[in-house]
Amino acid sequence: MLNRKTKYGLRAVLDLAREAGHGPVLVSDLAERQRIPQKFLEAILLDLKRHGLLQSRKGKGGGYLLLGEPDRITVGQVIRVLEGPLALVPCVSQMAYAPCEDCIDEATCPVRLAMLEVREATSHILDNMTLAGLNAQTQAPARRTARRTSRPARAASPRR
Repeated sequence: MLNRKTKYGLRAVLDLAREAGHGPVLVSDLAERQRIPQKFLEAILLDLKRHGLLQSRKGKGGGYLLLGEPDRITVGQVIRVLEGPLALVPCVSQMAYAPCEDCIDEATCPVRLAMLEVREATSHILDNMTLAGLNAQTQAPARRTARRTSRPARAASPRR
């Protein structure tokens, strides 16, 4: 399961992706919009900055912005920075490989083989899901709902 830090971080970078090209976003604005405690958000953004996903600007007009284009930053990158490896067991991790202590034969271990397949599928999905793509997916239903609710009601036709 994703921890709260990772969920907040994803919400924050998705918000920053929507603001891409409009300049830096203040932490206070981001925290308010996303309903994230500001101090916690500051720590998350600092972590993402240290790992090269965000940049910050100080002073008037300062704040945080994405370091790359929203269509080039993936959900997988964000999760790995905030959560760590995607692997459910260390013997299939690409970032933090370690042999399992209780494994008899890694090459034939059925748990390892299953978890390798899970890691590969998860990695494929998350590494092909960009911030821009995810924002487009989530905004399309909202636009359809807004159009439906903004249409004037039709007058009922009299029954004959």
